[in-house]
Amino acid sequence: MSDIEIRDDRAAGRLAAFGDGKVVGRIEYFVLEAPGRALVPVHTVVEPAHEGKGIAGSLARELYALAGREGVAVAPLCPYVVKWAERHPDEAPAADPELLRAANDWLRAHPDRF
Repeated sequence: MSDIEIRDDRAAGRLAAFGDGKVVGRIEYFVLEAPGRALVPVHTVVEPAHEGKGIAGSLARELYALAGREGVAVAPLCPYVVKWAERHPDEAPAADPELLRAANDWLRAHPDRF
């Protein structure tokens, strides 16, 4: 992976990876407010021409780093982020089951969001 810039667009709920001025990958997420504040990644997408370059992993790593800087948890619902977190427990603390339940409830209550 070279010359990739990752930007957080909180208003859009998107952590985006840019290469050559274009979005080449993203994690779509929402911010859970209760029972505790958490970033909840729902989907990870990498454009086909950019697969296999470590972009998805860089996005997951930055999501956890962002949460750490903000002092909030990550409650991953995205299958990719769940697997990434399992492989990187030193960078991705285990999600609180209560936060995961609340995140799933939120997602079910907002089916048109993702």
